[in-house]
Amino acid sequence: MKKFVFSVLLLIMTMTTIEAQNPFFSAYKTPYETPPFSKIKNEHYEPAIDKGIKDHTAEINKIVMAKSMPTFQNTILPLEESGKLLSRVTSVFFNLLSAESNDEMQEIAQRVQPKLSAHSNEISLNEGLFQKIKAVYEKRFESNLNPEQIRLVEKTYQGFENSGANLTGADRDKYKELSSKLSQLSLTFGQNALKENNKFEMLLTDEADLAGLPQMVKDAAKAKAQAKSKEGWLFDLSAPSYIAFMKYSTRRDLREKLYKAYGSQCVSGGEFDNQENVKQIAETRMQLANLLGYQDYATYVLRNKMAKDKQHVFNLLDNLFDAYGKAAREDVKMVEGFAVGFENKSIDLKPWDWSFYSEKLKDAKYSVSDELVRPYFELENVKKGVFGLATDLYGITFSKNTKIQVYHPEVEAFDVLDENGEFLAVLYTDFHPREGKRQGAWMSEFKGQYIEKGKDSRPHVLIVMNFTRPTGSDPALLTFDEVETFLHEFGHALHGILTKCTYESLSGTNVLHDFVELPSQIMENWLTEKEYLDKFAVHYKSGEKIPAELVQKLIDASNFNAGYMCYRQLSFGYLDMAWHTLTQPYTGDVIAFERNAMSKTAMLPLVDGMAMSTSFGHIFSGGYAAGYYGYKWAEVIEADAYSLFKETGIFNKETAESFRKNILERGNTEEPMSLYIKFRGQEPTIDALLKRNGIKK
Repeated sequence: MKKFVFSVLLLIMTMTTIEAQNPFFSAYKTPYETPPFSKIKNEHYEPAIDKGIKDHTAEINKIVMAKSMPTFQNTILPLEESGKLLSRVTSVFFNLLSAESNDEMQEIAQRVQPKLSAHSNEISLNEGLFQKIKAVYEKRFESNLNPEQIRLVEKTYQGFENSGANLTGADRDKYKELSSKLSQLSLTFGQNALKENNKFEMLLTDEADLAGLPQMVKDAAKAKAQAKSKEGWLFDLSAPSYIAFMKYSTRRDLREKLYKAYGSQCVSGGEFDNQENVKQIAETRMQLANLLGYQDYATYVLRNKMAKDKQHVFNLLDNLFDAYGKAAREDVKMVEGFAVGFENKSIDLKPWDWSFYSEKLKDAKYSVSDELVRPYFELENVKKGVFGLATDLYGITFSKNTKIQVYHPEVEAFDVLDENGEFLAVLYTDFHPREGKRQGAWMSEFKGQYIEKGKDSRPHVLIVMNFTRPTGSDPALLTFDEVETFLHEFGHALHGILTKCTYESLSGTNVLHDFVELPSQIMENWLTEKEYLDKFAVHYKSGEKIPAELVQKLIDASNFNAGYMCYRQLSFGYLDMAWHTLTQPYTGDVIAFERNAMSKTAMLPLVDGMAMSTSFGHIFSGGYAAGYYGYKWAEVIEADAYSLFKETGIFNKETAESFRKNILERGNTEEPMSLYIKFRGQEPTIDALLKRNGIKK
C-alpha cells in the first residue's frame, strides 16, 4: 500500500515538474510578457494545447452551469475572456508553423488540428451555451449596453450561428464531421504546398547559363548554393530567386523550366499532389454551406462581408473586367511588339517570356528597372522610411529592443511608442526566405489588443516577408515591388498596433475580410511620392538621394501594365468564386476546371500541366475562400481614401488623424461602411482607381 501511495505521489510530482518546465503554463517573465522563445521547445506545444483545451472547456461549462438569467456580464464577457492559455500556445505554434517550421512541428500540427477542430465544435455546438447567447442577443437593445457591447453580442451570436449552433440532432454530428475534415484537408494542403516548394532546385554550374542576370542576383544564387554546400548558382521557387530569374535571364529554355516548375506545384502527381485536396476542400465547404441552409459556400460566407452576396462580387469583378479590358489587351500587344523588335524576329510569346520582355520594355520606355532602383532601397534605410511614414502621419516611433526574445536570429523586435511616449505595441519583423518559411508575405499577432479590468493590454504584432537577402559583398537591396510589399504588410501592422478596442475579438484586423485590405493597400500609394522617397531613398554607397528624374520615372512607370495586372488579379478572383459557387461536387479535372474559370481573363497562351489552384494557399489553406475579390474591393476603397490625402496633403495631420480615429483604432466595433463614411464623408466609387491607373482621364 505504501509503495502504491509513493508511486502515485511520484507520478504527481513528475507531472508537476513537467508542467513547471513548460513555459506556456505560467506568466511570461519577459518584457511586455512576450513569448519566451528561448525556452519554448517542440515538446511543449502538445501538452500545452491539451491543457488549454481542458481549461477552456471548464470555463465554458462554468458559463453554461450558471443558474442566473443570461446577461452580457455573465455570458458574453466571460466567453470573450475565456481560453487564454489555449490562445497563448496556439498563437505561437501556428505563427511559427508558417514562419519557422520543421518536420516535427508539421507532425504535431497533424495531431493537434483534429483536437482543436473538435474543441471548437464542442463550443459552437454547445446547446446550453448557445441558448444563453441567444437570450442576450434577443434583448441586446433593452439591456443598457453600449454600442461596442451590442456589436460584440451580435458578432458572437453570428459566429455561433455560422458554426452550426442552430442545427439539431444528426445535423450537428454531420457539422462536426465536416468541419473536422475541412481543417485536416486545409492543413495537409498547406504542408504539401510548402514541401513541394522547398523540393525544387535548379543548380547551374556553367556561368554561361547566368546570361542576363545582374551581379547581385548571381551573388545571391551563389550564396544560396554555398549555404547548402553546393558548387555553382542555386535558384529555387522562393520569390526573390524566382522573380529575378524570370525578369533577367536571357536563357529562354531555363525560364521555361523554372516557370513550369512553379506552375506545376502539387499538380504533377507524387506525394505532395493537391488535386484531390482541392476538390475535397471545395466539396466539404459546399456541404457545410448546404447543411446550414445555403446554396453554396460563397453565399454562406459573403452575407457577413461588405459585399453581402455573390451578385455584388461579380458586379465588381465584371465592372473592372470591362473597364480594364482595352488597357489589358494593349499591354499584351505592346509587350508582344517589343519582343519582336528586341529579338529582330517573329516570336510566339509564352508565359515564361512575359516578365523578361515586360522588364526590358519598362526599362526602354521609362529607363527604370529593378537593378537601377535597388541601390536606393537598402533594407535598413527602407525600414527607417517605412517606420518614418508612421511617425510623419501618426507621431508614433519604433525603437529596437534586444531584450525581447525572437524565434530566429534574423527576426527583430521593436517597441512602438505613441507621440507622448506611451507604449502601443511590440512589432516583430522577419524579412528573408528560409526553408521552414512559407511563401508570400503576411501580418499576424502573438497577442491581440483588449481592455481587461480597466487595463489596456497592448498587442504583439508580427510582419513576415520573403525579401532579397544580403550577399557577401552587398547589404539587402530591395526591388520596388518588395518595398511596396513592406508598406502593405506594415499597413496591416498599423491596424493592429493602433487599435483601441475593449474586446480582442473586435480589435485590430478582426474586421470583415473585404475591409481588412484598406489599411494595408493605402500605404502603397506613398511609394510614388517624391516628397516621401526623398526622406529615405539614398544610394547605399554614395549616400546621394534618389535622383528627381528617377523618381519621376517611377511615377511614370507606376501604371505600366496596369491593365494586364488588373486582369491577373481578376483571374484569381474569378477562380476563387468558381470553386466556391459549386452546387454539386466536382469530380473532373482540376486543370480543366481552372481553365474554364479563368478563360475570360487569359491574356497569354495556356500551358499544359499548369495549375494555380493546387498551390493557391490564400483560398485553400488561408482565410480568403470566397474572399479573394477583397483585394480589388479594398483597392477601390483605398484609392478613394488616398484621393483625400492627395487633396489635403500626403502628410496632412488632420487627414491622418481622421484615418487613425475612424479606421485604424476602431477595429470591428461598427459597420465598415459607416466608419469609412465618417472618414471620407461619402461612399467610395471606382473613379479614383480608374483615374490613378490612367484608365479614366
